[in-house]
Amino acid sequence: MQIDPNLIPTTLDAVHLGLAALVVILSILLILFLTVAMIALLRRRRPEPIPVSLERVPQELLPTTSLSPVRVVVERVPEQLLAAAPAREAPRPAPERPEPAVVKEATPEAALQLLGLLQKEARFLDFVQEDIAGYADAEIGAAARVVHEGCRKVLAQHFELEPVRQEQENTRITLPKGFDATAIRPTGNIVGEPPFTGTLVHRGWRASKVKLPKLAEGHNVNIIAPAEVEL
Repeated sequence: MQIDPNLIPTTLDAVHLGLAALVVILSILLILFLTVAMIALLRRRRPEPIPVSLERVPQELLPTTSLSPVRVVVERVPEQLLAAAPAREAPRPAPERPEPAVVKEATPEAALQLLGLLQKEARFLDFVQEDIAGYADAEIGAAARVVHEGCRKVLAQHFELEPVRQEQENTRITLPKGFDATAIRPTGNIVGEPPFTGTLVHRGWRASKVKLPKLAEGHNVNIIAPAEVEL
């Protein structure tokens, strides 16, 4: 096929210029359209999978191969790292609540019996119940001597008494941690926790044995001293 060069236009007129401009515009529009289409395809989301319940799938459609369990390999920790690692503190047990103290009601029989013995030997109730404001000191002293002798006699007959502390009074002693607070009563400026060091002011008393007489059946202990009638 031969092209005749005489057919190629040698001059540009308005028609040819318009056609050339139209071709350029169409090319630009085509490039823009293709670019927008590519961007739309890239930004298009993948369709989310539709959840399928295995309960509704027929058993013959389920795979027959069993799933392999997941294997976890635990490497042995070097002993050097175990020795260097700080040991965890064992959980501290909750502090035990102290049991409530059992309050036992004291029976009055022994106390009333002791009052009866003091009244019998020392006229103790007569002396305590008497209004001594009108008596002279010498008279009170003479009566107190009789009461003192009678009370001492009762204590010697029915009680064995011993001091709580064997040290001499006004000596320095140390109370260790956990000392018996029922037998020793610290006084003064008490600060902090024991051990405490202080001066023994009073040695205290402890009853090591009590020997009260037995009560006869039907005896009324509320009668500390019967009324006396001289005939």
